[in-house]
This record gives sequence, C-alpha cells and structure tokens, in this order.
Amino acid sequence: MTRPPLPPFTRDTAIEKVRLAENGWNSKDPEKVALAYSRDSVWRNRATFITGRPAIVKFLTDKWARELDYRLIKELWAYTDNRIAVRFAYEWCNDSGRWFRSYGNENWEFAEDGLMQWRIASINDLPIDETQRLFHWTDATRPLQHKSLTELGL
Repeated sequence: MTRPPLPPFTRDTAIEKVRLAENGWNSKDPEKVALAYSRDSVWRNRATFITGRPAIVKFLTDKWARELDYRLIKELWAYTDNRIAVRFAYEWCNDSGRWFRSYGNENWEFAEDGLMQWRIASINDLPIDETQRLFHWTDATRPLQHKSLTELGL
C-alpha cells in the first residue's frame, strides 16, 4: 500500500500532503486517519507518546470525544526529501461549551510508501469566546475558498 504523494517532496506535493492530512483530521474518523500512518508510527503529541495504529485510533477517538465541533487548518512551513513541517490551528469546544483555539507545530517524517512514520506535535490551547471563532464551515473538509492561517493573521 502506498499513500501518495510520495517522497521526495516538491513544494507542490508537500502542500498537497498537508491538505490531505488536514482533510483527514477534519473528518474526525480515527480509523481513516490512522491509515495515513505506518503500522509502527511513533508520535509525541504534547506530552503523550504513542506507537502504532491501534494506539493512534484510541488517542484520536478519545481526543474527538473531548474536543467537540473540531475544525482544523494546517499550513506548510518547510519540507525536505521525506520530511514536512507544518503549523496549524484548530478550534473546538468542551462539553461545558467553553471554546478554545489550539495552536501548534508538527514535524513529520515519511517512509518511501508515503506513510507517516514519525510525528512530533507541540500544541498550546488558548481559551476564546465563541464570538472569536474564525473557522465556520459545516462539511467535513475546509472549503477551498476559506482563508488560510496566514490570511487570517494566525
């Protein structure tokens, strides 16, 4: 199984890979998202360390049970042959109706088959008022005409 686009990345294929990842995460489907990662993928997400697809599925299932109305935007920061760095922001609310915008950076490393084998994420949460929300779409993917992080000034 391969997961195009494959390394070595060009600017265009790195941008495509980032948008595909964003679309996957916005689906909030843990099983689907986990297929983008190698079977033995290693993650550091904040202070949580995860290895393998079953752990990724559990992590994402728990995440999206807590982070309601989740909407994510990712943006390419840098790339090399088999690595991509992204910055991202996502908005979500908790079960009490309190809104947050989470900001972060991720470093990704890919195997030759295009599956991500290593993911390192650093994330900070900012409480926001519901009126400060900027990510307003209803479909599972961000509309093409929706502003990027740079265009939003984030």
